[in-house]
Amino acid sequence: MNRYSNFRGAWVGSILLFLIWGQAGFAGVSALQLFVDLTPEGHTLRPIPGVYKGSIVIRKAIILDGANEVTLDGDSSGTVLTILADGAIVRNLKIINSGRKHDKLDAGILIEADGVLVEDNTLENVLFGIHLKSAVKNTIRRNKISSIDRSLTLKGEGIRLWNSISNHIEENKIISARDIFFTNSPSNYFINNEVLNCRVGIELIFSPGCQITGNLFHHNEHGIISIYSDSVIIRNNRFQHQDKLLGSAMAVKGSSRVLFEGNEILDCAIGLTANAPIFPENTISLIGNTFAYNDVAIYFYGDRGGHILHDNVFKGNFQQVVVTHPNAAVDNDWSGNYWDDYTGFDLNGDGIGDTPYSAYFYSERLWMDRDMARFFRGTPMLEMIDLMERLAPFSDPPLVLRDEKPRMNPEF
Repeated sequence: MNRYSNFRGAWVGSILLFLIWGQAGFAGVSALQLFVDLTPEGHTLRPIPGVYKGSIVIRKAIILDGANEVTLDGDSSGTVLTILADGAIVRNLKIINSGRKHDKLDAGILIEADGVLVEDNTLENVLFGIHLKSAVKNTIRRNKISSIDRSLTLKGEGIRLWNSISNHIEENKIISARDIFFTNSPSNYFINNEVLNCRVGIELIFSPGCQITGNLFHHNEHGIISIYSDSVIIRNNRFQHQDKLLGSAMAVKGSSRVLFEGNEILDCAIGLTANAPIFPENTISLIGNTFAYNDVAIYFYGDRGGHILHDNVFKGNFQQVVVTHPNAAVDNDWSGNYWDDYTGFDLNGDGIGDTPYSAYFYSERLWMDRDMARFFRGTPMLEMIDLMERLAPFSDPPLVLRDEKPRMNPEF
């Protein structure tokens, strides 16, 4: 009896039904569902190792532990496992073959409860991975999630939050899903996860107060996108090899008081894309980040600045800063950044350049204003045009930015 659960009882009839009908179910009900329903609240169910077909619903605060020997097979219909009970725990399961309907949000796991723990599970060939719906203070930890074998736009989200608050998503690995998607979901925590081969690492829409810390994003089309999500903290993440044309490691639109701190952005098409602050409170802060070997480190669009950029490192980028309007970057607060193309000196040895770092529009105006000219970036022809404009400009080139205190050393 303990093989099935840690509660004691005489459920002889139920056991006989299980042995007779096995995994085929009884009266259209999954065989495992019978034991889920029979397990008393607060107790642990450990099913016999094997594959169980059909959808499962947990309505009581039980512990379902597969001991890495149990597979739940949704048989390509609907959501595989639904958790409706506050405080339920699901661990060590393999969950496969959800339905394929986007309008039904067919998922590996659906959570419509609070205080649930889902850990150490593997989800494969599921349209949506883990879907939290009006869920509060749940923990999603150490799961491995991959979507169905379709093009990225036809996959589902690896993790999806809707109207969900204060959830902790930690140490998961999300592979080849469409996005990680938070909508109307404030104050959630996304910590120490790995996201690869996805369309968007995390997309926040109307989800203020979230913290995204210590994650690895690589080989995605885009990294983190924050849209109308205020007071978001993005700290100590690593973005690398996200080189799809016009894809950004980080992007912000219409979001106020977003903090980017201590991130590493390496070998990406665009490190950061940010719009002009519509109101003074729409400013963002970039403190102590490293932008290295990117096509464009930062791209500002709009006609005004106001953002704060202190103590960042810019090295090996094809273009440090690109703007659509000269005021988009020159009005920002630049101070203490390291620029590998700085040509000044530090005669007093205080670690700060004796003259400001200044960047101007030269030949890049051609490829920024004419898309067809992008093909020629880095060619000898444009390099010659750039040299001629620097040596003998026909007019004063527009100033892109000025850092009054450029650092001489990339290390603090």
